[in-house]
Amino acid sequence: MAAAILKTLILHQISFSMPVAAFVFDFDDTLAPDSTSSFLDWMGVDAKVFWKETVGPLDQDGWDPIPAYLYALIQLSNSSEKTRITRQKLQEFASKLRFHQGVTRMFPYLLNYVKDNHPGLSLEFYIISSGIGEIVRNSRIARFFTDIWASEFHYDEEGAIVFPRNVVSFTDKTRYLFQISKGLIGPESRADHYAVNRRTQGFRIPMDHMVFVGDGLTDIPCFSLVKRYGGVAIGVYDKHKRERWSRAWDFLEDGRVTNLLSADYSSNSDLMHNLLMAIDAIARKGN
Repeated sequence: MAAAILKTLILHQISFSMPVAAFVFDFDDTLAPDSTSSFLDWMGVDAKVFWKETVGPLDQDGWDPIPAYLYALIQLSNSSEKTRITRQKLQEFASKLRFHQGVTRMFPYLLNYVKDNHPGLSLEFYIISSGIGEIVRNSRIARFFTDIWASEFHYDEEGAIVFPRNVVSFTDKTRYLFQISKGLIGPESRADHYAVNRRTQGFRIPMDHMVFVGDGLTDIPCFSLVKRYGGVAIGVYDKHKRERWSRAWDFLEDGRVTNLLSADYSSNSDLMHNLLMAIDAIARKGN
């Protein structure tokens, strides 16, 4: 306990001596095509049928969409040995997960940009996702993130999913923005669920030093919060999925986001140029 407290104090001393910018990402359909659907297809399960015929009736019955799909996955896992969902399968699939263009090269590119152009600024990356944490944490890009929050399962002795342990739904996501702002990150922060609600003497990362990138309805509370306090909210969409375009456009028309761009993270893309400009703007603000 003493070591954890000392680590937290050191973290705060370091962070207040240098301004920090936080780039916070949703995961599914923001950095990669929907990972749950991809996992189901990898398992040999028709993802479209799963969402329409298993999750759909729960949604219509008034379920919150996030626990609805987690419950449906547990039901699927219990239905047969072939469709049994285990920690091992989730981790194996995670290593094969494909990302949107440029994602795997984006993080070192942004870090090098800060190092070369704004050496007095520190840049950190975070994920806040309604997706399955076991997939996110074992993906190829997980090593770049200071912390990751996602929906989690409890597993039985054989490693099979048995119950949702943590559910990250719509407004739940904003809780983790406050944790980032207050510096409540890392494994030690998991033990105190109420720390985020306590008063703080200062913010490690003010909201106007945050950039939030997301694609969907679950991201609207984060878009609104970050944008309200002077941060940058960027909506992205998959240019290959025309059915998503109108929803993405609604974010812009409703004033939810600062900008709306295709989910192309390559170095010469419009999205990357916006991320670089956001870094420049945060650097000008300083502490």
